[in-house]
Amino acid sequence: MTQSDAQLEPVVYQGQFGEFTLTGSDRTGVIIYRAGLMVAALSFALGSWLVLGTNTTQLSLLTPLYACFCLALGVSLVTIHIYLEPLHRLLQAFWVIGAVSAAFLALQSSEPLALTVYNYPVTLFGIGFTFVSLTGIYFKEGFCFHRLETKILTPLVPVLLLGHLAGVLPVSVEQKLLGVWAVLFIVFALRKTVQEIPDDIGDKSVFAYLKQQRSAT
Repeated sequence: MTQSDAQLEPVVYQGQFGEFTLTGSDRTGVIIYRAGLMVAALSFALGSWLVLGTNTTQLSLLTPLYACFCLALGVSLVTIHIYLEPLHRLLQAFWVIGAVSAAFLALQSSEPLALTVYNYPVTLFGIGFTFVSLTGIYFKEGFCFHRLETKILTPLVPVLLLGHLAGVLPVSVEQKLLGVWAVLFIVFALRKTVQEIPDDIGDKSVFAYLKQQRSAT
């Protein structure tokens, strides 16, 4: 066997329920997942910068930036690997609810979507589900890989959104939390780019075992 042939041989991993190999499709899915996170993080960070800045002439960019963030997040939720399929489907359902709510609000309001949500916190009962799904990703990443930034983001996001909904957070505190969120989201997305791809695929033998269990019931 030549060296090039050896490089083409699939690597066999020992999982909890047997051996498995990683395919090109598996790796492509991880790359798409991480690319979605990066686009979402950049869109969110730019939108946050516009909100926190003093230049109000560019606030019209908030709605397309949010659309980009939301679509990229949706792509990541399709390609993320989560062992519990009901949880995976639940996060996707939350995203759908939030995306539909955002589209409705954007069409009904003449001002940027972010300002509509800020001025009318009750809208978080709809659009907020998008951020529930994002928090689910943070939680999964923090639980699986013990990333400090996601362990901070997991409670920070609901604290900020629920605090705004209840009207208990001063504007200055909300601004600081939003800034921290944007920075840590970028840190999270950047760190994902250098993580080993098999980490995000996980133990495929577990997926196969759970699928077999569902088929048997």
